[in-house]
Amino acid sequence: MAIQRQLTNDRMSQVVVHNGTVYLAGQVGDDMSAGVEQQTREALANVERLLDLAGTDKQRLLSVTIYLKDIDAHFAGMNAIWDKWLPKGVAPARATVEAKLCEPQILVELSVVAALP
Repeated sequence: MAIQRQLTNDRMSQVVVHNGTVYLAGQVGDDMSAGVEQQTREALANVERLLDLAGTDKQRLLSVTIYLKDIDAHFAGMNAIWDKWLPKGVAPARATVEAKLCEPQILVELSVVAALP
């Protein structure tokens, strides 16, 4: 199977599909002035949109890495939204880490690996 790349620019593809697996580049919310809960909702909505574009959905999540600007300040708020968003019975491997993100106003970023149907 060839590598499929979607939403590409010179340096990255937001979606890469290879050998039955979908890889999503780090997704952030659209409103950088919002709090972590709203940024998490928006980032998850972007993840859903890209999974749909790739031909899969959140039921097929394999792994999610969640990057938080301040894990002490933002983990509880992000996790409450995550728990509501994640379908019952879906339990991807998940790592949540504190990281310096590319813009100071970004509070949460998600990178995702999912299976194709």
